[in-house]
Amino acid sequence: MNAPVGIFDSGFGGLTVARAIVDQLPGEDIIYLGDTARAPYGPRSIAEVRTFALECLDALVDQGVKTLVIACNSASAAVLADARERYTIPVAEVVLPAAKRAVRVSRTRKIAVLSTQATATSRAYDDAVSATDTDLTTIVCPRFVEFVEAGITGGDELLSVAQKYLQPIKDSPIDTVILGCTHYPLLAGAISYVLGDEVTLVSSADECATATYALLADAGLLREGAPGVRRFLTTGNPEKFTSIASRLLGDFVNVAEACEELVMDKSKGSND
Repeated sequence: MNAPVGIFDSGFGGLTVARAIVDQLPGEDIIYLGDTARAPYGPRSIAEVRTFALECLDALVDQGVKTLVIACNSASAAVLADARERYTIPVAEVVLPAAKRAVRVSRTRKIAVLSTQATATSRAYDDAVSATDTDLTTIVCPRFVEFVEAGITGGDELLSVAQKYLQPIKDSPIDTVILGCTHYPLLAGAISYVLGDEVTLVSSADECATATYALLADAGLLREGAPGVRRFLTTGNPEKFTSIASRLLGDFVNVAEACEELVMDKSKGSND
């Protein structure tokens, strides 16, 4: 019960999930692992994402966490079934909770999901709404991740890119948009500005945090009491991670540490 919650993402986007979990479960200790040395996952193959994700999840399990949160849509799509077979602790993810919420709030049942290429290729959101009468449109928005990973959440260039990506939604009867990458809630201001108030945004980060609460409660693993301790691990450069995370989320991130369990093979590439 007193063990930490382990949260994994390819980079910085999952910090939106971590912050939402801390807001909803302030008594929980968390360990966050961002695989920034190999981010972004979106352009990679499903097989490659699966390999990287399982390495990171193994590293969190080695830290003694009581539950795993896959705070990455690309990784959730690639590895969720494997993770639930591989580990004995509960595993939460981002796709199904966000899809369920979008179906509940949509008036027209015409929904769009903004995602990475890996998530789009997996058709995870299509599968998540397949039992409903929802008309789902998938829009791949790779540059949104690039902006967030650079610590940029505003400006003319971002708005110009957002206008291009989101124009098909503005030209349609879509009334609900899933932010199907945990990086995207950090751009919610720009996305909402372009789409207008008549379109409801559903954050996969917020819905994942709510699902994590339910998972811990059902398993009798909730921890109450003093505010929890937050640790942040990265497979990349800790100083760079701390700098960008602080730019995005202020003082939520204190100091990042190198994930010693994962020594990156430089031949696989790095954007750090």
